[in-house]
Amino acid sequence: MKYLITTLALAFTIIVSAQNATEIVRKSELNVKGAQSTASLEIRTVRPTWERNMSVKTWSKGLDQNIILITSPARDKGTVFLKREKEIWNYVPTIERSVKLPPSMMMQSWMGTDFSNDDLVNESSTLNDYTHKIINEIEVEGLECWVVEFTPLPEAPVVWGKIINYISKEGFLQMKGEFYDEDGYLINTMQGFDIEELNGRTLPTRIRMTPAEEPGHFTEMVYKELNFDASLTDSFFSIQNMKRLR
Repeated sequence: MKYLITTLALAFTIIVSAQNATEIVRKSELNVKGAQSTASLEIRTVRPTWERNMSVKTWSKGLDQNIILITSPARDKGTVFLKREKEIWNYVPTIERSVKLPPSMMMQSWMGTDFSNDDLVNESSTLNDYTHKIINEIEVEGLECWVVEFTPLPEAPVVWGKIINYISKEGFLQMKGEFYDEDGYLINTMQGFDIEELNGRTLPTRIRMTPAEEPGHFTEMVYKELNFDASLTDSFFSIQNMKRLR
C-alpha cells in the first residue's frame, strides 16, 4: 500500500508539473502577441564583412493568424508572409503572385536572416506540437526563470528535435531559447534584451538570434511600436488582403 501511494503521488506530481509547464508556455506566448496585436520592428542582420537592415510591420490574432509586411529596403518592400492556422503564404510584389510555402521550406533562412521561416511564422505550434517539462530554474538578465524543455510529439510536423526555453517567473517573459536538431546538437540561440514597457506591457524589446557554429553571425529584431488594442477580423488574414497591405 505504501508503494502504491508513493507511485500515485509521483504520477500526480509529474502530471501537475506538465500542466504547469504548458500553462507557463501559453502565458508567455500570449504575453508576446496578446489576443490581437500590431507591431513595427527593425531587423538587423550582421555578418563579419557586412550588415543589412530591414523594417517590417506585423499583425497577429491569437496564435494561429499572423501577417508580416516588409516596408524596407526598397527591393523587398511589399513582400508579405501570411500564417493562417497551418498554411503559410508568401506574396511577392515583383511578380504579383502569392505562393504557398511547403513544409520543406520551414528550416530555410527567412529573408537572409538567422531566423528560419518557422521561427517567424511559427508553422509548428509550441503549445500543441510539443510536450513541456520544467527541468531547472536559473537567472537570465537578472530575472529568475523556469527552464522549460519542449519535446516534440511523435507525429508532430516540427523542425526542431528539442527546444529549451527560459521563461521569467515575473511577467512570463521569454528571455532565452535554445534550438536543437534531432541529434541533440545546438543550432541556434535566441535571447531577449532591453526589457521595457510597450503599450502597457513589459517585454524584451531586442531579440537576438545567434547560430551556434557561425562566429560573427547574428540577427536582431528591435520593437519600435507595439499595440495590443488592435481590432482585427479573420478576413484581414486572407490571401486577397496580402497585396493590399501598406
